[in-house]
Amino acid sequence: MTMPMYPPKPSPGDRVAVVSPGAGLPGLFPRPFELGLERLRKEYGLEPVEYPATRRMGSTPRERADDVHAAFADPEVKAVFTSIGGDDQITVLPLLDRELLRANPKPFFGVSDNTNLLAFLYNAGIVGYHGGTVMTSLGRPGAMHPVTAESLRAALFTSGPYELRPAERFNDIERDWADPATFDAEPESRPGTGWTWVNADRVVEGRAWGGCLEILGWLLMADREVPRDLSVFDGGVLFLETSEELPSGEEVFRTLRNMGERGLLGRFSALLMGRPKTWSFEKPNSPEDAERYAVGQREAVLRAMRLYAPDTTIVFDVDLGHTDPQVVVPYGGAVRVDGPARRITVTY
Repeated sequence: MTMPMYPPKPSPGDRVAVVSPGAGLPGLFPRPFELGLERLRKEYGLEPVEYPATRRMGSTPRERADDVHAAFADPEVKAVFTSIGGDDQITVLPLLDRELLRANPKPFFGVSDNTNLLAFLYNAGIVGYHGGTVMTSLGRPGAMHPVTAESLRAALFTSGPYELRPAERFNDIERDWADPATFDAEPESRPGTGWTWVNADRVVEGRAWGGCLEILGWLLMADREVPRDLSVFDGGVLFLETSEELPSGEEVFRTLRNMGERGLLGRFSALLMGRPKTWSFEKPNSPEDAERYAVGQREAVLRAMRLYAPDTTIVFDVDLGHTDPQVVVPYGGAVRVDGPARRITVTY
């Protein structure tokens, strides 16, 4: 395969696509979606363009694939944003025209279920961007988190190194999007815990690959978008995070174990593990239960890595997933993990 290349960046004033290749949740929760569109216009100077399935729940995989094709094929559209994730984007992948996307490379922003499309673009030779969904990152109540806003701006408009830093404060407790009062103020936050380093005695520089752990597990089960030649990952940086479904520590271990048996884990020289989301409406954990969950996940990751990649440099609690703030990671792009200096630098 051809190693992913960075697509051209948009400029203020450009048109950008907004699509829902996962789920049409903007139709159910218009407030965070409209707020995200407004910030694209006012704070980033971009003009969002919606497509037929963007606000439609229950759209078919073909309809969603058609929207993705139309967004990439339109020469007036300079970047593609996803509204949010979902849970069946894997059914869209077989309908996508890889050559069309390869011939029209554009920055693509998404997380969660959009790991599917990010992996697809990686195999099409296009660097994507893990982060920046309209409803969650841009549509945050009150205001965008400044860490998220700065990272997204750099990923959108600049090319070059960008240093990530531990968030001073973070949040992973949601409020009801159906309640208008949710948007009267910013979410409450609590002090950050910094990063935890393992095997931090070296500097790793490589291409990033990964995303939402649950989605990667599905891709492995369906045998889709994981390169046959695993040597493309040699010396690279794996980044992983878990969703609001709060998979148990044992589930996390088993998925990583299967990745290890596949020969994946030992290929990467560094692992960035996202701060785990520890609260959901289905599992409203107390602070004590949330801490136990986070500790259990870390132990599960360490258990798997000791078995399959004991020398890999690991950084825990990087703000790159379902928690707030959310930094943007260039999927297929260059990442430098400097253990002795305790620094992480991505290249946008």
